[in-house]
Amino acid sequence: MTRPLRRQVHDIGRRRAWVIWAVALAVYTVAVFHRTSLGVAGLVAAERFDISASQLATFTVVQLVVYAGMQIPVGVLLDRFGSRLLLIIGLVLMTVGQLWFAVSHSFEMGLAARVLLGIGDAMIFTSMLRLVALWFHVKQAPVITQLSGVVGQLGAVAAATPLAIALDRWGWDRTFSIAAGAGSLLLVGLVLVVKDSPYTGEAVEKIKVRALRRTLAEVWGNPGTRLGMWIHFTGQFGATVFTMLWGYPFLVEGQGLRPAVAGGLLITLTVSSMVAGPLVGSLTGRLPYRRSQIVLCIVGAIALVWAAVIAWPGRAPLPLLVLLVCIVGFGGPGSMVGFDLARSFHPSDRLGRATGVINIGGFFASLVTMALVGLILDQLAPGGPGTYTLTDFKIAMSVQFLLWGLGAVQIWRYRHKGLDYIDEHPGALDALRGGDTLLPGISRDPD
Repeated sequence: MTRPLRRQVHDIGRRRAWVIWAVALAVYTVAVFHRTSLGVAGLVAAERFDISASQLATFTVVQLVVYAGMQIPVGVLLDRFGSRLLLIIGLVLMTVGQLWFAVSHSFEMGLAARVLLGIGDAMIFTSMLRLVALWFHVKQAPVITQLSGVVGQLGAVAAATPLAIALDRWGWDRTFSIAAGAGSLLLVGLVLVVKDSPYTGEAVEKIKVRALRRTLAEVWGNPGTRLGMWIHFTGQFGATVFTMLWGYPFLVEGQGLRPAVAGGLLITLTVSSMVAGPLVGSLTGRLPYRRSQIVLCIVGAIALVWAAVIAWPGRAPLPLLVLLVCIVGFGGPGSMVGFDLARSFHPSDRLGRATGVINIGGFFASLVTMALVGLILDQLAPGGPGTYTLTDFKIAMSVQFLLWGLGAVQIWRYRHKGLDYIDEHPGALDALRGGDTLLPGISRDPD
């Protein structure tokens, strides 16, 4: 069947593109808030639902399992139906899920609400990235992608100290009901402003099982997809585990900090991530041939400062904890480099599926780490949150080193496989070394 003629009808990288991105980014910021809201509410949730550390971790782990499991189906639907529809559906599901969580009183009902939140959340980030890839120029996209992650972390800022203050002042039901209401306002902006593409005749993939199986196998078999997935796996989970669940208890019950100080450190981590994003985006945009090596340096620094905190006799001094959260904050921007690799190794009509596969990596690592930390704490301190010691936390948080080691080995392995793959396409390796991220014969249409 003849593909429709692709014709540009809107300016790329101009005012319309920025407005569309801003609306999608606002939705993503709300998604980050919903996703990380248990970071400071975890201890309150444990009392409200009368649950153990493993059950508390289950809230977040199940949410992330659903999120990760939805990535490939969402990628397929994204390539078929575009970003706008999936952003609308995702926002509606998150709003309903958060409202349900606000009025839940049993562990089972709360868990069902987190599942709904995970389904909605799964549709947001990849939909926004597809808009960035289509509405901005090649040289703009890496920086805009990093800015998306950076500004989106304002949701994590709101889910730190402001949420803790709101819970203390207004209580559980009212606080989470107000949070759910933010989605209703953004829904109007999505409907009125967002357009899927600046082109007419933009290719879409028909959902046919046989062809779908073949193209998914091709996306998975592409070494650039695997490299991007392992970059996301290795870079993201440290910050996600810290902000979403175990960082606040580690700082308050393990390190003995006051709740306000612990909340301030979570905000510091987020601010660090916001500062790091443009730096990492600019650096990887100028040196695309070195992207995976840049990520390995970031991961090495995170592991090193964690080793210092864990090895410190007794409670770590506050300056060292400040350094910890500042360095851990670079992990999120480092993980975003994986999505830039999707643009280098795939044409635009496969970006949804490739991005979905890559996005699984970090969240799979996060949920595994969260679950393992919870299980270890339950074994060491069966009495629950009030009985955790600093030693318990140090042992439990050390599980991160296993995942960093695995991820680093896989990044190095698939870096070389990816370069071999690029070298098979005439001119592509030279283009990559010359600073291009769209490569002839791979992701760039022939002139």
